[in-house]
Amino acid sequence: MLRSMTGYGRAENAINEKVVLVELRSLNGKQFELLLKLPVQLKPYEFEIRNMLSEQLVRGSIECTIIIKQNGATRPTSVNLDLAASYYNQIKGLAEKLEADDSQLLASILRMPEVVSTSTETISDEEWGAFKSTITEALAMINKHRADEGLALENELLSRITNIENLQQTVISLEPLRKQKIRENILKLLEEQVGKDNVDKNRFEQELIYYIEKIDLTEEQVRLSNHCVYFRTLLAEQEISKGRKLSFLLQEIGREINTTGSKAYDSEIQKSVVEMKDELEKAKEQILNVL
Repeated sequence: MLRSMTGYGRAENAINEKVVLVELRSLNGKQFELLLKLPVQLKPYEFEIRNMLSEQLVRGSIECTIIIKQNGATRPTSVNLDLAASYYNQIKGLAEKLEADDSQLLASILRMPEVVSTSTETISDEEWGAFKSTITEALAMINKHRADEGLALENELLSRITNIENLQQTVISLEPLRKQKIRENILKLLEEQVGKDNVDKNRFEQELIYYIEKIDLTEEQVRLSNHCVYFRTLLAEQEISKGRKLSFLLQEIGREINTTGSKAYDSEIQKSVVEMKDELEKAKEQILNVL
């Protein structure tokens, strides 16, 4: 079971006279990176909110926005009378000096910075419990989205591994013919250089066995098969975060494919190796999104 790092979750609930909106967005990332946007009322709970998000989302570039809106027409506000009076006296004096119209003076002052402000009331423990439930609801939604995306990723990765295994079978089937072709080519070259009657057959067979052992592909194919089987096993495990393990395993698969190509000395096998590399690169692109 895979889970993608890409997802979206949203939850909104009315709590007393307030409406809380939680919105979560997640993209792939090497570590857990969080951009958290909180209203002033929730600042005392920032550490707890960060822990909730870290435990549930584990890894990725996360953007979390929490908005608290007043439910209804009334909104607690306060007017800074001293500041308003100071603005009034200065602007009134400026208007008189410039002989400017001051009929809209009061409306202008009320729009000045910090003259009218929304009350920064704190929230009760009961409200925090309700807010926390809303965050949990948004987390459940984004994790469901991640799981759905993960299923598509799993099918894609299984397809790539199956293609690599099928191409490997082609390589294995070509291996006996490859050895025979190598033997014939070396013997032909030797006969051209020293003459057919001067070739020491026993010495030739001994040297040929030594050479073919050096370019034998059996070990690479056994390891490649084992890596592919282990890849499938990891995919089936219930562990949530396994993207790094799968990425490391793809590197090992790539190592065996590269070694097979460097030792092949056969055009048909090289074609299969190139196709395996193509499948591997596609798998690596997908694994970047796995949690």
